[in-house]
Amino acid sequence: SIYEMFGHECCLSTGEVIKVIGFKINKLIASICENNEVSQFSAKVELPLNFPGLYKVVADKTPYVSIEEITKKVSIGPTRFGHPCFYSPEDIKLANLTIKHGEHITFNSVEEVSGTMAVNCVVVRNNQSLSFTLPLSQEGKFYECEDDQIYTLKEIAEWKIPKCRNRIVKLSNTIHMWDFSNPLPENFDGCLILTPVYEVQAVMKFRKDIVHILSDLDVEVKDITDCYDISSFLQPLSLEDVFERASKEFPMVAEIMEGPSESQKPFKFLDTGNEIIIYKKYQATRILASEIRSDSPKRYFLIPMSYKGRFKRRPREFPTAYDLEIARSEKEQLHVVATKAFDSPHKELFSVSVGDQFLVQQCQTSEVLYERRKKLIDVLACEQILGDTYKKVLLPMYMEGRFVEVIHDKKQYQLSEICKEFRLPFNVKVSVRDLSIEEDVVAAMPGLQFEEEITDSYLLISSASSPVESWEIPVYRLNMSVHLLSKDVQTFVPPVTKTEVEEISEEQYYMVRRYENQTLCSPPRPPKKPT
Repeated sequence: SIYEMFGHECCLSTGEVIKVIGFKINKLIASICENNEVSQFSAKVELPLNFPGLYKVVADKTPYVSIEEITKKVSIGPTRFGHPCFYSPEDIKLANLTIKHGEHITFNSVEEVSGTMAVNCVVVRNNQSLSFTLPLSQEGKFYECEDDQIYTLKEIAEWKIPKCRNRIVKLSNTIHMWDFSNPLPENFDGCLILTPVYEVQAVMKFRKDIVHILSDLDVEVKDITDCYDISSFLQPLSLEDVFERASKEFPMVAEIMEGPSESQKPFKFLDTGNEIIIYKKYQATRILASEIRSDSPKRYFLIPMSYKGRFKRRPREFPTAYDLEIARSEKEQLHVVATKAFDSPHKELFSVSVGDQFLVQQCQTSEVLYERRKKLIDVLACEQILGDTYKKVLLPMYMEGRFVEVIHDKKQYQLSEICKEFRLPFNVKVSVRDLSIEEDVVAAMPGLQFEEEITDSYLLISSASSPVESWEIPVYRLNMSVHLLSKDVQTFVPPVTKTEVEEISEEQYYMVRRYENQTLCSPPRPPKKPT
């Protein structure tokens, strides 16, 4: 048989020895779902894994009957996605702990404990994490917990579809960046049943690339694992696999078995077959920035702290008085102008007209008359600017107006200064571009909003053939496979490190924000009108 896909051609001749290294979902067959069943009017459509949009996973109603079944069918691993949650409708009594029925059990990893395979688990009680292990032999009914996170189709395919099961998902956020005809109904926002179509990933003894074989290819094979020296095959590693290696194993030399796609490739030397030096792994800080513009689509960037350009401030916009309170700082007084009128329902509080200017002071409480009863509410104390004089006024925190910041500061700031002196989000424009970067993509933006600091995982690499510069590559946003070579690294000191501003897609932007905010508490909501 001859098989070809995306430029990979594989001749499977009689007697050919293949080492299967994994199974991967190649595409998804989607049907519109009604009441957890395929709609009788729904046609099946094929969705590629890069189909845009963000989706919520609907918890599977079919229980698992043992911990072993979960480990065989559900992805459990060290990455952000590999920690599924389940609950049991019955109490689980362990030696020194009882897991109550309905408690959410997070599965973190599978390992051998005292000669028995078990799952490392966590439950949270009273804001405290309790760790324990469940043996694979543990039986009972285990149901998936509801998942409030959002995922791309690719993430769902890799982590959230159990083996031998389908997955129901609900469209959470449509992203209009699809160049082809949309296979889903117009304005669709319902649920889909996803059926995976798999491919087999394999390596051959005399080939250095990874071959992809559709699971329905008509060939007969025989398992010879027990009578063949599988160490003679190459061992492909993803960037995540490399990052999981111990720090003492670095630096290392690797050959690229499968490079990133052309649209994703940040550096020219990341072609299949090239050798690279991987010096070290580490966490690095980036500033997540978005282009300031009223129409869509916006552009999004991750800016390294080593960025050498300079920035000038741009006015921020605030939709409520509550946002003014959040933005005010001790360093400088916040000066704003109203761009939307607001009529106060209380005579004790100020009514705002378009063009009114204020200096923001502080939050306090004030007594107002509401339905013939006195009531204390939160207000924002400000000074209204009236030419050369100032008038003290009170604005209700729940006030929905619109304010634009008045900038008096003409200073040019470095990125580190902005992060140190101001609270994000913060609006800027590049005033002096970074001359060390060949193409400074953020310098052309009319305005940027620095949204937050994020921490991400990187590998420091260089070309093995000409290691004159080293580059940072993101572990979780670059799809490539390598295999390690038993070559000595000539120097343990990496050459001059070049950092780039990384432009990310809208999907990646939402993913980055989601990861970063998982550990943060939600900010308090603005006060409502008194009731």
